[in-house]
Amino acid sequence: MSHVVQYFSEAQKLIDMLDLNAINNLAEELCLLRDRNGRLFILGVGGSAANASHAVNDFRKLCGIETYAPTDNVSELTARTNDEGWETVFSAWLKVSRANEKDAILVLSVGGGNAERNVSPNIINGLDEAKKRNLKIFGIVGRDGGYAKQVGDHIVLVPTVSAQHVTPHVEAFQGLIWHCLVSHPKLQLNSTKW
Repeated sequence: MSHVVQYFSEAQKLIDMLDLNAINNLAEELCLLRDRNGRLFILGVGGSAANASHAVNDFRKLCGIETYAPTDNVSELTARTNDEGWETVFSAWLKVSRANEKDAILVLSVGGGNAERNVSPNIINGLDEAKKRNLKIFGIVGRDGGYAKQVGDHIVLVPTVSAQHVTPHVEAFQGLIWHCLVSHPKLQLNSTKW
């Protein structure tokens, strides 16, 4: 029982530490994205890729934002990984999609990418490509925010309250935060069934 108590105690602390202004600002930016008919590309790997897939559904269905997660196209993802390497899967996707200044990236990542440690080089390369193409960079990331925080325009940082639970807390809070966004009165166009 002590683990359960500790885990949820940490989650309560995280809620109190969240920058609510950053979340609200991200909601405003997503409204502007939709108003300019921009597309949202959600980048994530591992558990964050699963979150990206779910978030695509919510931003499309509930908010009317044209949204994609490159990791949802398993055939293209694995072909690019096999033929060109894992590091370029997101940057290549943005090139073929003709991503432009009307569009935005939403990074879901535990660490945000770290070139020195060779962590999430595909996210780093995707962000570099986004910068070249003048896309806005949004994110929900943990730890110190990594490369996403360094180059991003509107990044929500999930604070660290426990080094041993960074990954589960960040990935859980990605869901909490994007659900807050897609239910925001300024963003939500369509109601949920329940």
